[in-house]
Amino acid sequence: MGRYLKQQKDGALVIDWAKINEEERLDGKYILSTSDDSLSPEDVALGYKQLLEVERAFRTLKTTLELRPLYHHKDERIASHVFLCFLALLLVRIAERKTGITWDRIRTSMERLHLGEFSSKDGRVLQCTEPTPDQLNILKQLKISPPTKVQKIDLTPQIRRHTP
Repeated sequence: MGRYLKQQKDGALVIDWAKINEEERLDGKYILSTSDDSLSPEDVALGYKQLLEVERAFRTLKTTLELRPLYHHKDERIASHVFLCFLALLLVRIAERKTGITWDRIRTSMERLHLGEFSSKDGRVLQCTEPTPDQLNILKQLKISPPTKVQKIDLTPQIRRHTP
């Protein structure tokens, strides 16, 4: 904010309204520069937009997907790890573009969908929680069928081990 202030002779700080009015003319506008004169203004703007998306993707890799230094000792394991992170990032971007929703919001909504396991001496049942309207909307936009409520019923009696 210092550039919008000026100091008077008595040391008091006052708002420099002339500077504010001068810079107000640029509000909502971008100033882009390039050393390549052959590019159109649209191409320059598109290049900067793509650069911002690439930087956002790397931030996502390092934060959301938690790509951290892993100490693999074999080249193929390193390559596999980076490839899996890239695939995860690709899925994130596809989900964002298809739904028009940020990944954080998609994840927050979808992580409330759970698969519960219910066991007794008579067997075991795997049951999914009922999807919310928001979850159903996300799944529909991604062309993913909602999970069935009951995933598996196993009526084989469960062997219970008693520990003394």
